[in-house]
Amino acid sequence: MLILNANEVHKSLPMPECIEAMKKAFGALSSGQVEMPLRTRVPLTEQDGISLFMPSYLKSTEEAALAIKIVSVFNQNPSQGLPLIHAAVVVLNPITGAIDALLEGAALTAIRTGAGSGAATDLLARKDAKTIAILGAGVQARSQLQAVCSVRPIETVSVYTPKAEDIQAFIRDMSGQGSIPKDMRSCDSSAEAVRDADVICAATTSSTPVFDDKDIKAGVHINGIGSYKPDVQEVPSATVARAKVSVDSRQAALVESGDIAIPLKEGLVDSQDIEEIGEIVLEPSKGRQSENEITFFKSVGVAIQDAVAGELALKNARKLNLGTEVDW
Repeated sequence: MLILNANEVHKSLPMPECIEAMKKAFGALSSGQVEMPLRTRVPLTEQDGISLFMPSYLKSTEEAALAIKIVSVFNQNPSQGLPLIHAAVVVLNPITGAIDALLEGAALTAIRTGAGSGAATDLLARKDAKTIAILGAGVQARSQLQAVCSVRPIETVSVYTPKAEDIQAFIRDMSGQGSIPKDMRSCDSSAEAVRDADVICAATTSSTPVFDDKDIKAGVHINGIGSYKPDVQEVPSATVARAKVSVDSRQAALVESGDIAIPLKEGLVDSQDIEEIGEIVLEPSKGRQSENEITFFKSVGVAIQDAVAGELALKNARKLNLGTEVDW
């Protein structure tokens, strides 16, 4: 069995490759090639925590993948100097069921989540998109920026989050890295950040919309990844109502994300009009219909992304001689 730490996971999951892998994962999910039971939740009320278990299986004669991700969120950890989240991905051999690898899960999750938005951006954003607004400055915001810059020739990045020092740290760390441009601008408001953006990535912990519908321009593509509860909303209902909406999993998004559930409850959108991004992977003509169309991809994250990313990381790690082999 191969063990990959966070640094080794990053080295074995280059963003462009992971974006293509996410397209395959989304397409397989929408075409019925995936077995993916609902995640199992084990609450630990005494510790104010929860452990989640997310198995999935991609049925393919050429690129099968089988894995389970384990994520624990313990809210008292930060006060004890410990990470809020611990995660691991166990990659299983889809032919024999043997355990092939154990991967650090937080790094893998960040990369595959960014890659999912990268796939959606590649399928839905205008081909001439050159400006991006990043709302948020955490781990996920960094992965989102890296992914979008992998699929579009981004020239200018506008960044907004309430704490100015977080913006400066984000710009210092990300400017000029790989395909990310050096022209990164600190903004005093979300309105300033999104006003001229061709792509918007919302990666925050906000429970209310992080920009106003009136501030976005025609033809923008929006990625939303922060809303993961039915009462939490990053993207305004008015924007969702006039956008072409796609999700990673229709079943999950309808119940897990306020970005979708709230406009549905308000009667502003119809569930029949919401497409899975995998449907667009399978039939690209279902994508952007005009230069002025607003497109919105809502990601709640699905386990098959972890399985496919884990399989890719394992393959690349063996090529690059990364990780530690242990007897099992």
